[in-house]
Amino acid sequence: MLKYQHIANEIEKYIEKHALQQGDKIPSLEMLMLHFGVSKSTITRSLDLLERKGIIFQVRGSGIFVRRHKRKGYINLISNQGFKKDHENFQITSRIIQLDIRKPTREVALNLNIEFDDDVYYGKRVRYIHGETLCLEELYFNKSIITYLNNEIISESILSYIKEGLGLKVGFTDTFLHVDKLTSEEATYLGLKKDNPKLYIEFVCHLTNGQAFNFSKVTYNYERSQFAIQMNSYYF
Repeated sequence: MLKYQHIANEIEKYIEKHALQQGDKIPSLEMLMLHFGVSKSTITRSLDLLERKGIIFQVRGSGIFVRRHKRKGYINLISNQGFKKDHENFQITSRIIQLDIRKPTREVALNLNIEFDDDVYYGKRVRYIHGETLCLEELYFNKSIITYLNNEIISESILSYIKEGLGLKVGFTDTFLHVDKLTSEEATYLGLKKDNPKLYIEFVCHLTNGQAFNFSKVTYNYERSQFAIQMNSYYF
């Protein structure tokens, strides 16, 4: 994690720790520079990151204010903190259906920018909130980057393992949303009926050097899923 990203995380923790609400003011740029012992440009990058994530807004000549007003039960589609981190007040559990090493399909090779004879870890799991089925996930990891996975790792926070266990620097994620109907298999895992509506999301996750390390396909239970995207520009 780069310095400005670490500082952005620390500022976000400060907001959460002090239960700051929309419109509350946080320390000034100068005070943040002094507290973290870094340059103006580093703090500016941290604040820009938080602004893009919808956590703060800045008013020239007035200061830096809290923007985020979380709605309970909503999934933030542009968070990079990881599913468990975003839902740490919920009871999150997983059921591992499959984990193996295989060759990539054309779709997986294209998204991970790898060759057809490269190896990928493939995982399939169902995730629950308070015992209720939320989503079905299919996960593909470039094995040359994510060198080891087991059931215990993928049943918990994979992102924490990648950052702390492997020491990798996670960068950005491309997200693609689709609306369709459930297949028989998907409906069975989600406790729904075939041809019920579904929202499924594809994620392509990259390291800070631009290498794609994960391609995921997540199918949500439409009865229990609500999503939020906070933008820095006017919708219309």
